[in-house]
Formats: sequence, structure tokens, C-alpha cells
Amino acid sequence: MIVRTWSEQGLSPPDRDSRKGASAPEREFSALMAASMAGDTAAYKRLLGEVRVWLQRYYARRLPPAIVEDAVQDALIAVHEKRHSYDLDRPFSPWLAAIARYKWIDRLRALKRMATEPLGEGIATGDHESAVISATILEELLGSLKPAQSEVIRLVKLYGFSVEEAAERSGQSVSLVKVNIHRGLARLTLAVQRQAHVDG
Repeated sequence: MIVRTWSEQGLSPPDRDSRKGASAPEREFSALMAASMAGDTAAYKRLLGEVRVWLQRYYARRLPPAIVEDAVQDALIAVHEKRHSYDLDRPFSPWLAAIARYKWIDRLRALKRMATEPLGEGIATGDHESAVISATILEELLGSLKPAQSEVIRLVKLYGFSVEEAAERSGQSVSLVKVNIHRGLARLTLAVQRQAHVDG
């Protein structure tokens, strides 16, 4: 598994210190994981509780509300199953972020499949229906924008990258990223308003 940095994950852990010392949350995560691997069940239970809170925030910014809890559960299971692969000499947070990202991508792929595959008669869609509709509409709206606009909106608004990181990844200048986000969001707002007027 490739471990990505916090910035590559679009994450901003609090209390970030210099490389001489990890952040307070990082030290706590790492200490709890080390204790868990040594057989401390209380530490492992506490770790999973902290990880759950972090995962809920992570997926709430990236997935439709109806499937956030499912994604959290998938990631928690993956953390449990892959805990033996954690290297105690490395920080815990990037390892957790890598798992969260892979499970997020799995969920996005599942949403895409659900949006394109026909449903059989009598299949109850429940809360997943709104999730699929939301994801499909969002993709259609972003597809109506200029590629440069949709790219930076995805990076900043959906994936959580900073404007500077989006500029580096897209090859656009920081000022152009800001302009494209502003213009793109304005176009999306106008498109939504027009559709609401038609539906009304």
C-alpha cells in the first residue's frame, strides 16, 4: 500500500509541529496503535473510537450523507484487518489516511456503477437512491464546465486540496485556480437555478 502525505490526502491535522516532533494527535494515535499491537485491548478500543471520529469527518466532506457510515465501517474493518502491516517506526496518520482514501475510491466507483446499471423490479433502493442521484447530478454539472474549471473544483471542493496544491497538480497558477473556481461555481449555481425554474 502506498502511503501518501497529509497534503496529498487533502488533510490538515491540527497542532502540526516540525519534523523533530510529531503533532499531539499524531503522537497519541501512534502510541495507541503501538499499545494495541502489544496486546492492550483498552488502547485498541480507544484507538478505534478516535479513528471512527476522524473517518466520519473525512467521509462527510467527500461522500453523500447516506453512505458515510457505510464507508466508515468499511475503513474500520480495513484498519483492523491490516493492523499487522503498520510499521511502528512510521507515523500512524498517513497509514490511516491511505486506507481511508482507498475505501473512499471504492465507494465512488460503487456509486458510479449503481448510477449506470439498471435496477431490477422490486429492488428497494432506500437511502442509496438519494446518494446515487446526488452523485450523478454532481458529475453531470461538473461535466458541463470547462475542463480547467471542473478540475480545480474537484481538487479543492471535493478532494480537500488547498488552492496552492491544486495549482501544483493542475499546472494552473494560484490566481487562475481561484478564478476558475469562482467562475465554475458561478456557472454551477446558474445551472442549478435554471433547472429549479424548469422543474418548478
